[in-house]
Amino acid sequence: MKQWIILALLASAALPQAFADVGVAVSVGQPGFYGMIELGNAPMPQLIYPQPIIMQPVPYGVALPPPVYLRVPPGYAQRWRWHCHEFNACGRPVYFVQDGWYNRVYVPFYRRHAEGWGPGGERGGFHNEGEYRGEGNRRGHEGRD
Repeated sequence: MKQWIILALLASAALPQAFADVGVAVSVGQPGFYGMIELGNAPMPQLIYPQPIIMQPVPYGVALPPPVYLRVPPGYAQRWRWHCHEFNACGRPVYFVQDGWYNRVYVPFYRRHAEGWGPGGERGGFHNEGEYRGEGNRRGHEGRD
């Protein structure tokens, strides 16, 4: 009987952890995504502030890390000192992209280029070399799947 009670207590203690990991995964290129944006060849973003924001002072003689482009929830850019740790970006220059640009420009661009759409809007995608499938590549091979 004691064993059943102990097992029940252990199971009930583990139950909240099992439900804590349940959530909706949202990745870059989707409307609900917040985080770092890799621009690559994307059109230049519209920014909330024209200059990057840095929350922690950089010691004299230390080179600044490269800036990052972030999409953050409404109000986070205005209160960045309280939220920079959530994005691991307190000690680096941050450009905040506007939501309208992200939804109108970046999401369609990302879907065309990163999720397998060809340059003309055809389904098929890109190789690692950046060439469209079916048109061959530098080595003279036909497109690979």
